[in-house]
Amino acid sequence: MVRLAEARRDEGFDAAFAVLFPRAFRLSYRLLGDRAAAEDAAAEAMARAFADWKRVSELPYREAWVLRVASNIALDQIRRRKLPVVVPSAVSEDEDTHALRVALWAALRALPRRQREIVVLRYIAGLKENEVAQLLGISLGTVKTHVTRGRAALRRLIKDEEQIIDLR
Repeated sequence: MVRLAEARRDEGFDAAFAVLFPRAFRLSYRLLGDRAAAEDAAAEAMARAFADWKRVSELPYREAWVLRVASNIALDQIRRRKLPVVVPSAVSEDEDTHALRVALWAALRALPRRQREIVVLRYIAGLKENEVAQLLGISLGTVKTHVTRGRAALRRLIKDEEQIIDLR
């Protein structure tokens, strides 16, 4: 009887894995810019989901849960990195993209924790405001307030608004 329950759990997880892992990988890759690190972050998020699959599988916002775990893991990896802050004046397009990513992450790290979480979930994970509210257990108005304040703070921190990625 236990093996049948485990088999059903594994089948449900396998089906969810096929959908959730690619989304967790894309989010992690957008955050980290490194395929191997993104795969590690997505795999870790899925491992955590599997470890608690009985509870996670019943969540109405299961996808958002996995994406939040993946983004937290990726942000932890970013925090551990020593990122260069100085960008040379003559850079190629690829280097320019990297410099923008570095400036954006430096600005994101400067945001208060709740604003940073909401901005990452809303714009990097691509969740809708109501999904972010449900995931974090806060009101929609609170999400909208933090999004507005977070975007304004990012604009101030980066200063060159022409290079900011349009967060609309």
